[in-house]
Amino acid sequence: MHQTHAITAIAYRDLIKFLRDSARMVSTFILPLTFIAILGGGFQASFGNAMGFDYITFTFTGVLAQTLFQSSAIGIISLIEDRENDFSQEIFVAPVSRYTIIFGKILGESLVSMTQGMGIMAFAVIITIPITLQQALALFPASLIVCVYGGAFGIAIMANLNSQRAANQIFPFVMLPQFFLAGVFMPINNLPWYLEILSIISPMRYPVDLVRGVFYAGQPDYKYVVLQNPVFNLAVIAVLFTVFMVVGTALFVRKERNR
Repeated sequence: MHQTHAITAIAYRDLIKFLRDSARMVSTFILPLTFIAILGGGFQASFGNAMGFDYITFTFTGVLAQTLFQSSAIGIISLIEDRENDFSQEIFVAPVSRYTIIFGKILGESLVSMTQGMGIMAFAVIITIPITLQQALALFPASLIVCVYGGAFGIAIMANLNSQRAANQIFPFVMLPQFFLAGVFMPINNLPWYLEILSIISPMRYPVDLVRGVFYAGQPDYKYVVLQNPVFNLAVIAVLFTVFMVVGTALFVRKERNR
């Protein structure tokens, strides 16, 4: 129970910080909505249904997963900010598990990402992307899994960085290629072998395909847009989450002890 209270307190702090930062709230919504409206609408206007599916819906599912994953991962940058302000030292002397502290941060950023996901879902309804109640309910647990997984990936990356400036420089380099390797905007069914290898080792590929697998389940477009069964994607995400959590937490804690 003590560990649960610690997780809740840390997560609540991150969520409140986000809700009180209006500039951050606006900026985090603009980019994904722009992707859906401009890229999705542009591809749909250019190619129509030539590929066998609706591009706006395809882009929506990709951007939803990408936003949840990326937002949670980048949100972990607050750990570096806390370290620079010596706030993390105060947390780490508390009588709670190091994994409790890290998971609290991940949960907090996941809650932040889920609010962004709800905004994207609302925008999809406004532009008349067909979403049934069943699809919306199925997307909720899938989205939460993507958020937590993205947070674990963020821990693994942030644990190796020493400053917030370095994080801001390196994260776009880490994330941007994955937009294309994970198939956020375009299908990746027939990639050249060298890009296929890079796509397979791209952490973002599996949450994007998971969200699409859940959304398109039982629909004719499923065979055109989904790469693997959702169960397979969940298994890969579970393995990678464990690796990121264990390695990232160990590296971060060691760095804190050596300060």
